[in-house]
Amino acid sequence: MHAYYKTYKKELYHRVKNWCVLHYSKNCLTAAGVPVSDQPFTRTGLLGFVGPDYLVFVVGKLDGLMTVSGRRHNADDVVATALAVEPMKFVYRGRIAVFSVTVLHDDRIVLVAEQRPDASEEDSFQWMSRVLQAIDSIHQVGVYCLALVPANTLPKAPLGGIHISETKQRFLEGALHPCNVLMCPHTCVTNLPKPRQKQPDVGPASMIVGNLVAGKRIAQASGRDVTQLEDNDQARKFLYLADVLQWRAQTTPDHPLFLLLNSKGTVASTASCIQLHKRAERVAVALIEKGRLNVGDHVALVYPPGVDLIATFYGCLYAGCIPITVRPPHPQNLATTLPTVKMIVEVSKSACILTTQAIMKLLKSKEAATAVDIKTWPTILDTDDMPKKKLASIFRPTSPDMLAYLDFSVSTTGILAGVKMSHAATSALCRSIKLQCELYPSRQIAICLDPYCGLGFALWCLCSVYSGHQSILVPPLELESNVSLWLSAVSQYKVRVTFCSYSVMEMCTKGLGTQTDNLRVINLSCVRTCMVVAEERPRITLTQSFSKLFKDLGLSARAVSTTFGCRVNVAICLQGTAGPDPTTVYVDMRALRHDRVRLVERGSPHSLPLMESGKILPGVKVIIAHTETKGPLGDSHLGEIWVSSPHNATGYYTVYGEEALHADHFTARLSFGDTQTVWARTGYLGFLRRTELTDASGERHDALYVVGSLDETLELRGMRYHPIDIETSVIRAHKSIAECAVFTWTNLLVVVVELEGSEQEALDLVALVTNVVLEEHYLIVGVVVIVDPGVIPINSRGEKQRMHLRDGFLADQLDPIYVAYNM
Repeated sequence: MHAYYKTYKKELYHRVKNWCVLHYSKNCLTAAGVPVSDQPFTRTGLLGFVGPDYLVFVVGKLDGLMTVSGRRHNADDVVATALAVEPMKFVYRGRIAVFSVTVLHDDRIVLVAEQRPDASEEDSFQWMSRVLQAIDSIHQVGVYCLALVPANTLPKAPLGGIHISETKQRFLEGALHPCNVLMCPHTCVTNLPKPRQKQPDVGPASMIVGNLVAGKRIAQASGRDVTQLEDNDQARKFLYLADVLQWRAQTTPDHPLFLLLNSKGTVASTASCIQLHKRAERVAVALIEKGRLNVGDHVALVYPPGVDLIATFYGCLYAGCIPITVRPPHPQNLATTLPTVKMIVEVSKSACILTTQAIMKLLKSKEAATAVDIKTWPTILDTDDMPKKKLASIFRPTSPDMLAYLDFSVSTTGILAGVKMSHAATSALCRSIKLQCELYPSRQIAICLDPYCGLGFALWCLCSVYSGHQSILVPPLELESNVSLWLSAVSQYKVRVTFCSYSVMEMCTKGLGTQTDNLRVINLSCVRTCMVVAEERPRITLTQSFSKLFKDLGLSARAVSTTFGCRVNVAICLQGTAGPDPTTVYVDMRALRHDRVRLVERGSPHSLPLMESGKILPGVKVIIAHTETKGPLGDSHLGEIWVSSPHNATGYYTVYGEEALHADHFTARLSFGDTQTVWARTGYLGFLRRTELTDASGERHDALYVVGSLDETLELRGMRYHPIDIETSVIRAHKSIAECAVFTWTNLLVVVVELEGSEQEALDLVALVTNVVLEEHYLIVGVVVIVDPGVIPINSRGEKQRMHLRDGFLADQLDPIYVAYNM
């Protein structure tokens, strides 16, 4: 009996030894590939070894084996280490799950435990920190994520204990709902690609030779030549807009120029040529007699969107004053909106404020006194009841280069800047838009934009007077109470050309998405071009969603396009009615980080779709320049968009903050090549590409693609990242992420996400956000901030104010749901 037992133990030893070594084999084989025995074996799923005296030692389970950076770790060993760190105080014994998840081509260890209800957050974090140190020192491996969940919330296995695979699935789906999370990507992600080492400065000669060798042409393009285009309209004879309005009032006095709609879709006010002229005259008389203003004085126009704003603008021109349109403060939100009004009035050195009686009372109210010093307002005149006096003589500028108006706006980086627009530039701008959109007195266009700055102001206040077409004005604010207002107006008036902003498009897409059956009365088949006015990269996803959603209402898939303008030139690109459809290309996102443009097929890994930003306007020349050497670049490079045009602004009136950085924005010259042309630097990165399409002249069409603002790019690991790309990845990570914005703080990437769901989902987002940014962009997120919807500031065009958000974060003003500092 004893001899048999020894023989059996020996055979068992060899079998177990071979099984332990070759536990992945389907058949139990020796190292030489020969079957160990004729007898069948059953795989236990246990890991172990045979020790002295043929004793079998079980050390763990096969499904608890994790391979991290080429080394194997046993989940049970990691659990034992965690339990050795004062377990009974904070977590339940036996209620700990350890598993690995794949992030950035390697497995990462995740530890999830149930927390005792009586454990405080501070105590728990101390315990978590000690567990991280213990696992690192004992197992020489970093923990990627340590999460604590409420008691009895981890899924149970049929035979008791934790259901590991179910827990892992919940973690990956963002359905674990932890109450404490500690992410440690900085310590355990050691396989990031090497940071990019920038080459020493490449000289101009090298650039030219490089482009020649590569067969790349210089990235330069221009719109149609204005001098060769015939324009029979009498308006061309008049150099100044004030002259054009007088001429229209005399020749076509009853021709309708403006039609303003209210939230019910009914006409709130109208203005014919003669009505606008007479109202402008009355304003000019009030400025001279009541305001005692002189030629060249600055006047702030604080009006809601409407015909009053337009009339007072021309009243200022008639009196020789310089108008500045200012968005009125919001009565329910004076604390945040009134200081901006005050700042623009002060920075623009306005000698007078023109407004309505209601807003004048608001500016002088007790509520206003708590937000600003109301004693320092300049003269405030209301234009509700003005005497019907005729102006003795309308002011005529002595030179086309004289200042016509100031255009103030806050950039996406939070800088308040005012640009100077001369009379010559104003007329040239109107002429370019007229030619591009084929605007004539018989045409109607619908405008759903804010009229306070940029192209929105030009379309609202300038173009109708110059071209004579009728503008149907739809204030975007009215869409809050009637989302279908803009589209109903387009349908009702059978408008062919319409303009909107991204925020309007988003409002329609979200608000009307479930109501398309109720909108059958709306017919959008009349629309030839629907242009989104923006100072950013075209949002392909939103424009495609909009086109798809309203296709059943007759909207052509070819109708939606985007425009591009910025501070130095408010209208560089605009689709217009002629010319080929906007093109879309796919570029390699990795090459883009190195300022190179490499076209790839749709659906390729790391592909990024980019849509053309409309057609370059007549009279406009564009070139792509290197951001540092200021030399011209070839087609295959990403660089700064420079523009030369008759309607460039003539300079900054003021930049409220960082003046020195903007000194050469309007007077830049190339360092080699065409060094004579004076260009304006847009501050936006983009590239040009010659397409196979032909334009009206028969030439091949050059498409301009805007990638993003130079001021907002993130320089991380030696590469250039565009915030929108990271934000797009983050928004896809979880259904409850409504919006996202990113910025850097002390070399850390900060991701702010708006949670549209229950607060118990907040901590789930921390790991998902960290994972997706690592996977898609090879970046480690330093801080994840979870906030309520609406916290990320957005301007009237729908653009994120990331620097305002950054300032709010640093000043501890965000009131976040949760802030996770990844270790």
